[in-house]
Amino acid sequence: MSAPPRTDAARLLPPTMRFLQRDWLSSNNVLFVDPDRTALVDTGYVKHRALTLALVRQGLGDRGLDTLVNTHLHADHCGGNAILQQTFACRTLIPAASADAVRHWDAARLTYEATGERCDRFTFDDVLREGQTIELGRLRWHVIAAPGHDPQAVVLHCASEGLLISADALWENGFGLIFPELEGESGFAEQRAVLARIAGLDVTRVIPGHGPMFDDVAGALERAHRRLDHLAADPAKNARHAIKVLLKFLLLDRERMPLADLQATLSAIPLVRGANQRFLGMTPEALAQWAIADLVRAGAARVVDGHLVNA
Repeated sequence: MSAPPRTDAARLLPPTMRFLQRDWLSSNNVLFVDPDRTALVDTGYVKHRALTLALVRQGLGDRGLDTLVNTHLHADHCGGNAILQQTFACRTLIPAASADAVRHWDAARLTYEATGERCDRFTFDDVLREGQTIELGRLRWHVIAAPGHDPQAVVLHCASEGLLISADALWENGFGLIFPELEGESGFAEQRAVLARIAGLDVTRVIPGHGPMFDDVAGALERAHRRLDHLAADPAKNARHAIKVLLKFLLLDRERMPLADLQATLSAIPLVRGANQRFLGMTPEALAQWAIADLVRAGAARVVDGHLVNA
């Protein structure tokens, strides 16, 4: 069970909105409650589905959940979809580009096989398209395509309040992994274009997919551009960063992993295996040793009794 979310920032938002800051295994959630309708944006990882349900119930009181919205379908943003649909029979909206993969539950196209992550099967009722406007919390939100981290992702912008639900397109200190580049496809250029588009919006407060809500939008954009320049200058840097992040994500999920199994575990993840072959050229044994050492050196993991333990 993850730590309780931070909710103190809710006082900075319109009264129909509540921001739930989660840990780095589960994405943040945004809950909307107005006299007519209720809605939730993103649902965290499947490991925390019971906590997600408890938090939503707490926020709703005696109300039901009417609408569920996903900014994108990486496992840490939609892992609570199934339990919420089963509990509330809520209407669910997903990015249009992901509709066919969800309809046929294609775990490869949905990236769950590629990353070694888990997600309970869910359904959808409608899609989100670039340029569309939806109403959440009696506020109008414009749907903006946000490829880069995920080619199919969207962000939500409320111009009247200067708010941006940025998902993994922009964090206070960076953005999500640029997954397409790991597979030899374009992603850096798309991420740069997304940052430029955000810079052109009227935004005074950002609600990211991970980390705290923030107001220094210009500073965050500057830091994101520096990070992007650093990764794009040498795609191998992006590959190394991605492999460490994917291992850390698994560690957040499992909490401890036998050192003896890590070589096989990493080799079994298609995205890790492909990124290593394409950019790094390390043996599976060397890759595992490097990844373990780097996480430990960064203070993100510890070695205890023959296990890699989350820190």
